[in-house]
Amino acid sequence: MNLNIVLFQPEIPQNTGNIARTCVLTNCKLHLIKPLGFSLDEKHLKRAGLDYWPYLDIEIHESYEDLREKYKDGTFYFSTTHGENYYNDVNFKEGDFIVFGRESCGLPDEIRNSDPERCIKVPMINTTTRSLNLSNTVAIVTYEALRQMDYPNMK
Repeated sequence: MNLNIVLFQPEIPQNTGNIARTCVLTNCKLHLIKPLGFSLDEKHLKRAGLDYWPYLDIEIHESYEDLREKYKDGTFYFSTTHGENYYNDVNFKEGDFIVFGRESCGLPDEIRNSDPERCIKVPMINTTTRSLNLSNTVAIVTYEALRQMDYPNMK
């Protein structure tokens, strides 16, 4: 396992399916924090994950607190438009956790404010209307982290 990709209360099954596929093909573990905005049995999620879903290393957590309790010694980064640091300014290491927020509203203040120096962002133009799609953001940050690790066990 290279990285831990964490989705905080994901809402859109197609995004989660795309992220699951990225996790399978990069040897990353996917963590989903409840409540989910969909059923894991949902047709759209399975279709987005295609035949990769059975190969996914996945954990489902009842809450963010449960995740943090289980991985007390983990290094956590938080992807947010409110971050002060760019995602490529971080020195990622194998086993790091990268937490991504909900599609509609991102990460809650209490999570972001718990460790503001570990909040990272993908640069975008200054706008108040939209941000990058969640699955695109996960792919951008994941591949930067893997590049820093010299793409472990990847060809």
